[in-house]
Amino acid sequence: MRRLSRRKALTLVRELDAFPKVSESYVETSASGGTVSLIAFGAMALLAFFEFFVYRDSWMKYEYEVDKDYSSKLRINIDITAAMKCQHVGADILDLAETMITSNGLQYEPVIFDLTPQQRRWQRTLLLIQNRLREEHALQEVLYKSLLKGGPTALPPREYASIEPLNACRVHGHVYVNKVAGNLHVTVGKPIHHPQGHAHIAAFVSHDTYNFSHRIDHLSFGEEIPGIINPLDGTEKITYNHNQMFQYFLTVVPTRLNTYKISADTHQFSVTERERVINHAAGSHGVSGIFIKYDTSSLMVTVSEQHMPLWQFLVRLCGIIGGMLHGLVGLFFDVICCRLKLGVYRREEVQLHNEMNNLNNHQTPLLAEAVPQE
Repeated sequence: MRRLSRRKALTLVRELDAFPKVSESYVETSASGGTVSLIAFGAMALLAFFEFFVYRDSWMKYEYEVDKDYSSKLRINIDITAAMKCQHVGADILDLAETMITSNGLQYEPVIFDLTPQQRRWQRTLLLIQNRLREEHALQEVLYKSLLKGGPTALPPREYASIEPLNACRVHGHVYVNKVAGNLHVTVGKPIHHPQGHAHIAAFVSHDTYNFSHRIDHLSFGEEIPGIINPLDGTEKITYNHNQMFQYFLTVVPTRLNTYKISADTHQFSVTERERVINHAAGSHGVSGIFIKYDTSSLMVTVSEQHMPLWQFLVRLCGIIGGMLHGLVGLFFDVICCRLKLGVYRREEVQLHNEMNNLNNHQTPLLAEAVPQE
């Protein structure tokens, strides 16, 4: 009874086979068919290999929402070098509410405007990356995922002391401002604040000393994160006119960054540049200097790093090598069953043995009849 129930169970499982096979006796093998099979197996193995690298990779997901944080302060990180002496220039910020932010967080450091060969190579490399970022926007995702790996984006210090005169002023540091539109001034004279607004004391500065050739080594908003390259980093403007005005119009977008390496609240910004010569006789009015006008966006961007889940990788992998795995598993079971004489191989052996016995039984009388009788 136990053997009978076992046979019924095997019969039931055999009937539930969802992949009926063609009998080997009906299959004709050939060299061309084997070649096609090898090419197919090679292609599937190559696709599975690349699929593993796709599983290891990640991508950035961008989500947009309204920025509801209006009460917090906005941090501005500044590192600008102007080709004038520090006693002749001053920096301050005037926001939309006519609130002057003092430059207590900014430092004035006398430096040499010309770069050393090492610093010049650094600047050229940075400008090359900037150009590639403008052409290939997908490179920004590479920078997001490789944060904290690369070195800082600040200008490297001079490798040796120079005897050249200190003919420039480096204005660097950070200040906190209200999250409203504002204007950063770097112009002639130190800023002073009075009830009617603000002004710069420029009466004692000779007009011949005006030179607003400048270099923006770093300008960012929010928390400083190593590895992020901002649009104005490495910008250099040279002028030979004493009445030159440089204007930068920025749109700042709050950005929340969540990757596997870092989580931070920072800001991105886009920039539009403009420069012109101040000539009151020709109707071009204004003040010589560097003016960075910024405005904050009402939208906030959340950038998060995504990864393919394991179950999706397994499903995609089965879709690629499912047929090959089925063939390999079938071959494995065929070898095991053939060696152990199990299943169909045992039945085939018994059937072959019975056929041989029947053949021998039929051939004996024939041989006997063929013998001549004496």
